[in-house]
Order: sequence, then structure tokens, then C-alpha cells
Amino acid sequence: MNVIRLSDLVAQGRVAGRRVFIRADLNVPQDDAGNITEDTRIRASVPCIRMALDAGAAVMVTSHLGRPTEGEFKPEDSLAPVAARLTALLGCEVPLVADWVDGVTVAPGQVVLLENCRLNKGEKKNDEALARKMAALCDIFVHDAFGTAHRAEASTYGIAQYAPIACAGPLLAAEIDAITAALARPLRPLVAIVAGSKVSTKLTILKALAAKVDGLIVGGGIANTFLLAAGLPIGKSLAEADLVGEAKAVIDAMKARGAEVPIPVDVVVAKAFKADAVATVKAAADVAADELILDIGPQTAALLADKLKTAGTIVWNGPVGVFEFDAFAHGTETIARAIAASPAFSIAGGGDTLAAIAKYGIEGDIGYISTGGGAFLEVLEGKTLPAFEILSRRAAQQNPG
Repeated sequence: MNVIRLSDLVAQGRVAGRRVFIRADLNVPQDDAGNITEDTRIRASVPCIRMALDAGAAVMVTSHLGRPTEGEFKPEDSLAPVAARLTALLGCEVPLVADWVDGVTVAPGQVVLLENCRLNKGEKKNDEALARKMAALCDIFVHDAFGTAHRAEASTYGIAQYAPIACAGPLLAAEIDAITAALARPLRPLVAIVAGSKVSTKLTILKALAAKVDGLIVGGGIANTFLLAAGLPIGKSLAEADLVGEAKAVIDAMKARGAEVPIPVDVVVAKAFKADAVATVKAAADVAADELILDIGPQTAALLADKLKTAGTIVWNGPVGVFEFDAFAHGTETIARAIAASPAFSIAGGGDTLAAIAKYGIEGDIGYISTGGGAFLEVLEGKTLPAFEILSRRAAQQNPG
């Protein structure tokens, strides 16, 4: 994908003295008192800010936080805690600027944080007048918020249309590179793991992947629907009986290409969905009417692990069982450790997936951990994200031919 990168502009000496507007993803969780409880997104945004500062730019940074009502400021919507954390991480004062749309004062070598961009009327609808005002604030617009790349809003898309230069920051560029490596130019075999509670929420992803992957591993409630499609009993497990036909279509599409959707041969069941429920391993054909399938069995986990260890590329979205309960976490742990041990390039995304990666301490063994939930899923569906589309289009305009 051809986009201009901030690193390229820095290398070309085109950033010094320029006004640089960075759209970051600083949407961090907070407790009831407004204290930041987890700052991964802030820390991940620092390299882009530091790159612009070190190059001598006058830097403006903004982000959304929570779900504010446009035009109605409430203290809990403020980026003030984020400004304090950035000040600590950057080692320089990061003032918070409110009511910034009509003008910002910032000097080269300085950075300011612009208050929650979703407070601006017209932000979510990508209002043209608002986008043009934002674009007028800068010489270079930098999109570095992959978590918002699937949304065409004023601070993510509109500003990129009208800013003199629009480019990708290091976080967004890394996502582009990882997605290209995993889906556009994968080393084969390409194996995808798609898990979750419902087929309906990931049906388009399953269909899109069925046309390109060599192996499609399904887990969670999705796997139960596929078990039904294979004619196997699932007791009172979560499933979508009305989508059995769709599951069969995915299986058939894979088979027609010489690929497969491995169906579990054994499962872990319980009588109730709770952490202290008694876990029993059973053959997939022997699930009783009053039982819930809460994990894949050890034989299935071992078979899938063998496939992952010989893969060339692995795309992972979702745990294969109720990994929050230790008795039903063995399948997900086996899969996670197999991915970590595989020489394949691996890309993982989605909140539950990241939680599993953290639980088993394998962050350093995953090729790339995507920072965007919804954006990651839309890429798996084969969609072109608005951020990628506009940055690619602006790159073509600025570098014709």
C-alpha cells in the first residue's frame, strides 16, 4: 500500500519548523476517579510524537476519549489525565488546549494536546467545514490511530483530505506493513483462527478468509455452530442453528480449494457456565443434551498446534474456549503457545486475543499485535479502511506516477 510516512518526511528534512497535527489513539481506560488504569495506548503513541518533536516540528496531538456528546463538555470527557501522563512520558510539559478548532499557538520543539476531538460538533459525521478548519491548523497531518482507521470522521478522514500533506505515523505504518505481510503477501500455509460467541458477528470475515486461507480454525460459540453443521451434538451450548447452512457453505468453499476447517474431535464440557463447574473431556460425538461445550479437548488442541507449528503465516482473532475460567483455558493456552513457538509470521488482534496473549506472557513471540479491534476485524473482512484509502489517495496526488 502506497502511503507517505512521517519517517520519510523526517528523513527528507521536510518536518523542521512545520506545524504537525497528529491524530493519536489515547482512548485509555479510567477508574471512577478519572485515574488512568492502563496506559498502553499512550505509550504506543509516544514514538510518533517524539519523532516529530526531534525533527523540530511544532506538534499538536488530539484523540477521542470515551463517548462524549458533541458540543457538551463534561469533566469526565477531558484529556487532562492523558496530558499529565504524556508530560511524564515525554519529559516535557504537554499543555492541554480547549476550544482549539479556530486556532492553536505552538512553537517548533513544543507539543500541545488538543482537547477531546469528539467534543467538536460535526466530528463523527465528518463535517467538511470542521475538517477544513482542522486542516488549516497544520502543514502536515499524521494519522497514527489504527483503532480509528475504520471510521471516516473529521479528525481521521476529513482533515487528511484538506491538509497540505497527509501521512501515516509509525504505529499506523506498522499496521499497514503487518496486514500486508499477513494477507496480501503471506507465506504459505496461511492459517486463520477466528473465534467468538457468534457466527453472525463474524460471518463476513469467515467467508472472506475461506477464499484465501489454507486452514481456518474456528473456536468458541462459532465452533459449536460448525459442529452442528458437521452433524455433531452440542447439548445446550451456545450456537446459531439458523446459520448452520452458512457454516456448511464455508466448509464447502474451503474443501473446494483443497483447504479445511478442522472440526473438533474432542471437547471440554460442563453442566453450568461458571468458573468452578466440573470440567469433563468427551469425544465430540458424545456431548449430552444437558452439557455445555466450553473448550476444545486436548486431542483437538494438539492436532491444531501441529498445524500452527508448520504454518507460514498465522492470523489470530479470538480465544478458542472460555479462557477466563482456568478449567476451560487449556485449549486457548495450547493454541497460544503453539503460535508463539511457530516460525510463522503471526498477527493477532481483538480485545480477548490480547488478554490471552497477556495471560500467557507471549507478547514477545507474536509477530505483530494489532492495536485496533474493529479496524482489525474489518481488514480481515477484506474491507479497505477509510484511513488507508484517503492516505493512499493523497500519496498518489502528492507523488503522481
